[in-house]
Amino acid sequence: MEAFTTLISTAAPLPLENVDTDQVIPARFLKATTRAGFGDNLFRDWRYHADGTMKEDFVLNKVKGAAILLAGKNFGCGSSREHAAWALYDYGFRVVVSSFFADIFKNNALNNGLLPVQVSDGFLQKLFAAVAADPQQKIKIDLENQQIAIVGRDEAEGFAINAYKKHCLLNGLDDIDFLISKKDAIEKFERRALA
Repeated sequence: MEAFTTLISTAAPLPLENVDTDQVIPARFLKATTRAGFGDNLFRDWRYHADGTMKEDFVLNKVKGAAILLAGKNFGCGSSREHAAWALYDYGFRVVVSSFFADIFKNNALNNGLLPVQVSDGFLQKLFAAVAADPQQKIKIDLENQQIAIVGRDEAEGFAINAYKKHCLLNGLDDIDFLISKKDAIEKFERRALA
């Protein structure tokens, strides 16, 4: 995984509530065994017509290069598919901001280098309003200090994150990498236990 410390980016606004993982990545695209290529089918049924032509009015077809997705409440509900986090990450998102995440989606995101930032309903509405007023508005995510801010404005809010997952993201470690980083301590413990 890539280490994550601070991100400053524009944001793609998706102010819809209860977006489930089948909307994020439809089930018919889950046949692949590697993570690559899932971004091509992110929000597939919302981004494209049945004939494969692009729906010009969908946000991801209008906003390019944003590394932050602003999402409505209860993002990632539905099935437990890890592919939803893969698709968002493969598309280029590094952060999803919402006022509530489904627990399984939140854990899948954290396990795959995608930071779910949960904010208050009020602050989420400020973010949506700022981006609606200026699509080039930058949002700053500071993982070390656990803060999200609207750049150029005196508006920021803290967010919570599991300390272990924060450590892993800051250091670019997945769960296996973390265990490997503790190899010497584990071997030392084993030697003492067997002595």
